[in-house]
Amino acid sequence: MTLSKPSPHSLSGASGDRIELLHTFVRIVEAGSLSAAAEQLAATQPTISRRLQALERQLGVRLLQRTTHSMRLTLDGERCYERARELLSNWASFESDMRGVSDEPEGVLRVIVPHAFGQARLIAPLAQYLLRYPRMQVEWLLHDDRAIQDYIAAGIDCAIQVGEVTDPGLVAIRLSQVPRIVAAAPALLGGAPLPQDPGELAELPWLALRTYYRNEVTLSHADSGKRRRFAIAPRFSTDSLFALRSAMQHGLGVGIASAWVLADDLASGTLVRLAPQWRAAPLPVSLVYPYARFYPARLRRFAELIREGAPAIFGDVAGG
Repeated sequence: MTLSKPSPHSLSGASGDRIELLHTFVRIVEAGSLSAAAEQLAATQPTISRRLQALERQLGVRLLQRTTHSMRLTLDGERCYERARELLSNWASFESDMRGVSDEPEGVLRVIVPHAFGQARLIAPLAQYLLRYPRMQVEWLLHDDRAIQDYIAAGIDCAIQVGEVTDPGLVAIRLSQVPRIVAAAPALLGGAPLPQDPGELAELPWLALRTYYRNEVTLSHADSGKRRRFAIAPRFSTDSLFALRSAMQHGLGVGIASAWVLADDLASGTLVRLAPQWRAAPLPVSLVYPYARFYPARLRRFAELIREGAPAIFGDVAGG
């Protein structure tokens, strides 16, 4: 099929806004499919398809080769994608420069947060963000799986990540760290004295938080720094901190969890701390987002708020 060549003014007018068409094309490529791009852009798949066809007609080239099961860029599509990303970044930077101090964020911010922090500690700063910037909307996505790191393809602006950040393509701003302790329900001990040594812990039934430990536990002594490692055979494993806590409350086994999550249970006696001189390595908490030449106001303002509020948000968390 031969595509008609564009007229000098064919990228404007009824055929659609040039920036919108390029933005849609970039989102299709990075999302991996028209349907995923449609979901991220809050549009229908036919609308996304029409925008792609309009851009191809206006440029006079085929950008994508599509079959029922796959999609790949043509050589022209690869060139267009690289130039479109650069153009969109420059356009966003230009808009920001022209707006200056009045650069108020608007649109949709998509954030990945861990279940526990996302439901308990981060709602207050989220509310502050939305109240401060009334033209913003936020998609608050709860995930405990650290493997969700292809933020560009998922259309994610940023994430709060617990654990070490290993992706070199991400900016990581350290916010705090979370102490982790060993605890269990008193009934699990059957009236026996509280274990004081890791060797005693190894003999008990265990629960696993798969995101951070599965079949092996490493603990450090608070004073000497001595480390002890031992294998476990978990009766129950989960990727949810809240599910782990519930299983611990029901006396199913010993678990390692963030100290702040267990604080109320320890105070009430629902759980007891085991081997109190021993603890698991603390987990760093970071704000992460992809490297880019330009960051939109919606992300910049959110990052500023989280960084400035970190002492209040995570203060007692870091203190255990």
